Amino acid sequence: MDRLIYTSMTGASAAANRQAILANNLANVSTNGFRAHMETYRAVPLKGEGASTRVFALEATAGFLDKPGHAQQTNRPLDAMTTDKSWFAVQGLDGNEAYTRNGNFEVTADGTLKTGNGLTVLSSDGATITVPPGANVTLSHDGTLAAKVGNQPIAIVAKLKQVTPNGEDPLKRGDDGLFRTFSGNPLDQDDTARLHIGVLEGSNVNAIEAMVGMIQTARQFEAQTRLMTSAEANDRSAAQLLSLQG
Repeated sequence: MDRLIYTSMTGASAAANRQAILANNLANVSTNGFRAHMETYRAVPLKGEGASTRVFALEATAGFLDKPGHAQQTNRPLDAMTTDKSWFAVQGLDGNEAYTRNGNFEVTADGTLKTGNGLTVLSSDGATITVPPGANVTLSHDGTLAAKVGNQPIAIVAKLKQVTPNGEDPLKRGDDGLFRTFSGNPLDQDDTARLHIGVLEGSNVNAIEAMVGMIQTARQFEAQTRLMTSAEANDRSAAQLLSLQG
């Protein structure tokens, strides 16, 4: 069989993978704090006997679009949007510290501060935050969480842990959608980080760009499958010619 089918197969596989990523981005266009997944590919010449006339499409380093999403005014006292490049620290399902830009917080029935999707929010010292029962909870711009119970004085409960990644240990997306450092080590508290209260950060996915990308990728996939069909037809024709000569 002509080697064209193998090179076309890598192109079709890359297009199918990119289509899945774009579809996931589009599905999260309304997810608070979502970062668009970016995927890159490179052409790698196939080395062997003869001239290097064929290339394979291979996946390169994947990343995410690191720019803020649009701000959504909610006026809810437990909704917060981090400024600049800072992130909220939460406890992932694996029990380790992870990071998110989703600042939709709520107090559960047992008094634990969690995100709207059920992740435990961590304090500046990496501990779970527990709010007194029946307390009226407020957030300040530096991440301090205060609680007031009845006529009692306002008490400081904890300070949200906010971190700012650096170039030496950047963040990467995990399979659970949360972000962690490449080293796996937790980042230090950034005391200069500030919050916008009553505001949520939306997804940074551009729906129009994602849809256009999906159309373009679908056409690329079709082109690669047509090449595979042509390779198969050429193989059959060659086999017929050889059988006639035999």
